Formats: sequence, structure tokens, C-alpha cells
Amino acid sequence: MPQRAVEAPSGAAASRTSIIVARRGWHIDIGFRTADVQGPLASLSAQFVHSQYVFFGFGDRHYLVANNKNFPGLMAALWPEGGVILVTMLRATSEEAFGTGHAISLTVNSAEALAAQAFVWNSLLKADGVPVFYREGPYAGSLFFAAVPKYSAVHTCNTWAAEGLRAAGLPIHSRGVLFASQLWSQIRRIEDTMAANSDRDAAVRLTAFPAAPTLARDHDRMLAAH
Repeated sequence: MPQRAVEAPSGAAASRTSIIVARRGWHIDIGFRTADVQGPLASLSAQFVHSQYVFFGFGDRHYLVANNKNFPGLMAALWPEGGVILVTMLRATSEEAFGTGHAISLTVNSAEALAAQAFVWNSLLKADGVPVFYREGPYAGSLFFAAVPKYSAVHTCNTWAAEGLRAAGLPIHSRGVLFASQLWSQIRRIEDTMAANSDRDAAVRLTAFPAAPTLARDHDRMLAAH
């Protein structure tokens, strides 16, 4: 498991939050509730005003900002080039924005979410400690920032997203992850495991703490025995 990039504030490790993973066709973003953004990434909070969620995605600079995403442009993106981080602010829920089945919420603690946010922050190219703004994004509520990592055939948007989730301590492998389907299958597996664990914990709680009527009947039996 990767080491935590940052330490959470005292008491935060026990609190629960989520990392939202969204699939846009061949591209995967990672996101957070705006209110949960902490650490240095919160310095961008002025950009998040009026949004409920903020998502981050990595890609090739020339391809993502191109108006005509033709085949030659796609092939050129396979060679190491400067990268950009696309920041998308959402007023709607992730399900409304990306569609049912295209956004998965993974429950983590605050320290794990903070580690993923630190990964995103460290991916942003900075000048004098300030992320370098590149240009407006392709739709309302989106912005491009220059990125530290390079985009290439062996380090794609999905490799980067996998690295971010792995930084949070999630059981993700990032090496060899090039396509959205390779990462999405891992996300679905984690979602299923978390759901199964939640059901098991609920069953344990029901077993450990009988319903009130059961307790009352047991009390009546004890009185009758005496």
C-alpha cells in the first residue's frame, strides 16, 4: 500500500467521506464534494464557488484543447507531450452530470481523501506556488491547468487516475492501466466489495443488538423464572 502523502487533522481519520470516480467514455476523472476539499488544493476554492462537486482529469495538452480531435491528433498524443489537468465544477450531482452507471462513489476516510487531493495538487504545475492556469475548459464550469506529468502512450489519463486512487490507499494497480475499461473494472470490484462489507457490518450490528421487542420478551422470561 502506498504511504500517505499527508497527515489528516486530529480526529479526521475516523470521519467518512468519498472519492467519486466518473467515466466519460474513454476517459476517467476523480472527484470530491467541494465541501470536502482540504489542504493546499483548497487554495483553488475561489474557482469552486456555487459547485457541489469538483472533478479532476489528466490529458494531453494539444489533444484536449484541440477543436478538431481527428485521428492524426489522437496519434500525436501517444508521444510524450505536455499534460494538462481539466478541472470541472458541477452544480448538479455526479449522476446527473455523467449519467446513471457512469459515476461511482467510494467511501474513504478523511486522511485517504486528503492523500488523493495531495496527489492532484502535486500534479499541477506551479509558478511561485500558484497553479499555472492554461485556458478555459471546453464547457461551462471547466478550466485547464498546466500539469507536471507528461502524457504518453504508456501514461494516459487513466494511468493518472489510477495513481490518484492508489495514493488514497485503495487497492488499485496503475502499472499497465492505459484504457478506461482497465480501471473501471477495478473500481466496480471495489464498489462490490464495499457494498458486501457494508451488508455484513449491518448484519453484525443486528445480531449484536437485538430488536427492542426481543429484549422485552427476554426480560419478561427472566421475571417469570423468578
